[in-house]
Amino acid sequence: MSKNIEKALRYIEKNCKADDYSISIWTKDSHETRFAQNTITQHIAGDNLQLSLEVAYDNKTGKARTNQLDENSLKDLIATAQNTAISNQPDPEYMPTLGKQVYPKPVNLIEATAKLEPAEMVEIVRKSIAHAEKQDARVSGMTEKHIQRSIIATKKGLYADSSFSEFGHSMTMKKGEAETKVSFNHKDYAKFKLKNELDRLSSQMDSLVQQKPFEPQRIPVIIRPEALIELISFMSWFMNRRQADEGFTPFTDQLGKNFFGKKFSLMSTLKDKDLIAPPFVSDGLPSEEITWVNKGKLLTMPTNRYWAQEKKAKPSQLYNIYVPGEGTTEAEMMKLVPKGLIINRFWYIRVVDMKRGELTGMTRDGVLYFEKGKIKHAVNNLRWNEIPHEVTRRILAMGESVGVEGYAKIPPMLIDAFNFVDKTSF
Repeated sequence: MSKNIEKALRYIEKNCKADDYSISIWTKDSHETRFAQNTITQHIAGDNLQLSLEVAYDNKTGKARTNQLDENSLKDLIATAQNTAISNQPDPEYMPTLGKQVYPKPVNLIEATAKLEPAEMVEIVRKSIAHAEKQDARVSGMTEKHIQRSIIATKKGLYADSSFSEFGHSMTMKKGEAETKVSFNHKDYAKFKLKNELDRLSSQMDSLVQQKPFEPQRIPVIIRPEALIELISFMSWFMNRRQADEGFTPFTDQLGKNFFGKKFSLMSTLKDKDLIAPPFVSDGLPSEEITWVNKGKLLTMPTNRYWAQEKKAKPSQLYNIYVPGEGTTEAEMMKLVPKGLIINRFWYIRVVDMKRGELTGMTRDGVLYFEKGKIKHAVNNLRWNEIPHEVTRRILAMGESVGVEGYAKIPPMLIDAFNFVDKTSF
């Protein structure tokens, strides 16, 4: 495929007559072994490719896409993009493409992941199923491996090329009315230890055997990283400089202010070897070390090139998530408050009020009640309403930062007075 990509780039370079252009190519080689109710259900494998061409005549732009690299398809692609641009209205926010850039060189493509064979993936699934059967339980999930490549090339000489690997294994175990889930995602398959994941799954399941009803209320919670990343991802989505400047989000007029809790910092980093860190972001801008929030102070927000130019700021993009922790263990957290809940995961999260940054969502995969430093029993799932940046002001303690979803590394957090508003039946 690499030779075909190079040939396609040369063809567009030779035949595109627009004043300016940008080519984006994305490829993905995937293997996914799915299983449900203790049975392997399917293995999906294949390559995907998408090529996008955006052209400009002065500030009139046009865009076209294809998933084919033959000459006729590329000819149609160029014609469609150019004709669209010619007939389009001028774009007042058009930004010319960038020229040649110098990029960092993070290691994202790992040999152990690239060489992982389907037979070994199937063996992981078989061992996961055998583990569930020994406990008279049922397990479902997926083992997956992906190799992705991203290329950006412009008429002005920019060329950016990056590849990364990703391995994932998720398991949802159900026994009677109890159900829980664990998942592992990392760019390096060598970091995966199936026994650790099976032990974690069994431990969570054992703690859910006894469930008692629990009324919604404000109560301290220990939010595990798999749940916390959902809150932080939504909050990061709200952190858009333009939306803030135009008054649509809670971050309006908050730059340089202590807007978050003092324990909370947020960064995008190329230095952490566990995180996928692309060397470039949108438009081919080089990725840089960025501190978005430092000990509660909002330092900067993601900003595209046009809005950065308008505000005389530096364009930036949140390309991964790192939240430093403190090292407090879960057992130690339970002793810091009289009682509380441990949250494994959230789902069905929706925006209630974007201006306030308010979300609603539900718990899933097991909620545990603890008292006087010890887990007592499981409780029913609950609906919550919260404002993530306000949640950071109620951080009582944090654990060590751990990898979540390949692109994020965050700690579990003990949060005071988390707002549960209703029970849920699932």
